[in-house]
Amino acid sequence: MIRIRLCRLAIAAEVALNRRAPLGPLEMKVLEFVWTQECELTVRDVQAAFPDLAYTTLMTTLDRLFQKRFLTRRLRGRAFAYAGRRSPGDALGELISGQVTDLLTDPKASSAILSTLVRAVASKDVALLDELDELVQAEAARLRGESK
Repeated sequence: MIRIRLCRLAIAAEVALNRRAPLGPLEMKVLEFVWTQECELTVRDVQAAFPDLAYTTLMTTLDRLFQKRFLTRRLRGRAFAYAGRRSPGDALGELISGQVTDLLTDPKASSAILSTLVRAVASKDVALLDELDELVQAEAARLRGESK
């Protein structure tokens, strides 16, 4: 269940990052399925998970997901093999990073954003504050050109 929730968040991230129209219900289901697999999939592979759908329907859906840049594809024999362009976690990370960056561009809001982040981390687990501090120090050192 958590993996599907992560997939849905990542799909929302992809849509937001690329300013695309939201995906239809079938596109969302097919993309979630592709993301849960460890290998590239042909239309026949995907059809095994959606036996009630016509081959051509799935072929069109996968092609649309490729055209919308959610999937990659390469020729495998006489058929295309599809895979997620990036993992759900990576897409979600990009969304969060982009939104935080946007929020930090407002000088009046940046202190509030950072203090809110620190409070949220602290309320979750005090040990995470130490981890956050280490990440901040490492990034500051990297930006200064130092190495730890």
